[in-house]
Amino acid sequence: MKSALITGATKGMGRAIAIAFATEGVNLAINSRNADDLATFKTELLQINPAIKIFTAVADGSKREELLQFAEGARRELGQISIIVNNLGMYKYSKILDDEQGLFGKMIDTNLMPAYELYRFFGKEMIATGRGHIFNICSVASLNPVVEAGIYSVTKAALLSLTNTMRLEMQEHGIKVTAVIPGSTLTDSWKGQQVDKDLMVLPEDIASAIINIYKMSVGANVDQIIIKPAKGQL
Repeated sequence: MKSALITGATKGMGRAIAIAFATEGVNLAINSRNADDLATFKTELLQINPAIKIFTAVADGSKREELLQFAEGARRELGQISIIVNNLGMYKYSKILDDEQGLFGKMIDTNLMPAYELYRFFGKEMIATGRGHIFNICSVASLNPVVEAGIYSVTKAALLSLTNTMRLEMQEHGIKVTAVIPGSTLTDSWKGQQVDKDLMVLPEDIASAIINIYKMSVGANVDQIIIKPAKGQL
């Protein structure tokens, strides 16, 4: 049975992705800063599939030490991690000249650092076994900057660049790396705003795309997939 580590898995896209992998019979390692959220979600996942193992850790994925402790625990409890979904992210509606002090570092630590550190932590093990698939959740802002969300756009563009570099490093070893690039998706980023879910991408759409990419033949990789609302960005 394979095992997946998913960051930011108790809400939004991460939650939908975790449910999708649980349904497929994949063991899970998930983290959250909230112990109650983790416990509730673990119970829900085991109801979906009682046969899987689930490792949970109360950890802030934007803090390197806590992130690596989570990774170490996942390896210890589940064995080899062959799937990584770097979903943890932070959106801030702010032009760069209006950014509050410290926002740049916080965005780097949330949107970019975890993917880098988890790649370095698990990458050589994936090479040694010749199997693995890394999914990095980027954003359409990776491709077309949103001036009203300046540093978010910068960090997501950096994540896409990191993803492309990782893919080139890993392709000779048969390890797959995919950039998932969602457009306007119904997550907590839209909390407090009135939106029509029928005009948006749903978290379940992202999860479905990831599962279908994951289930492709061993010789096929999707370098990147862009998923946008059918009627255009909000």
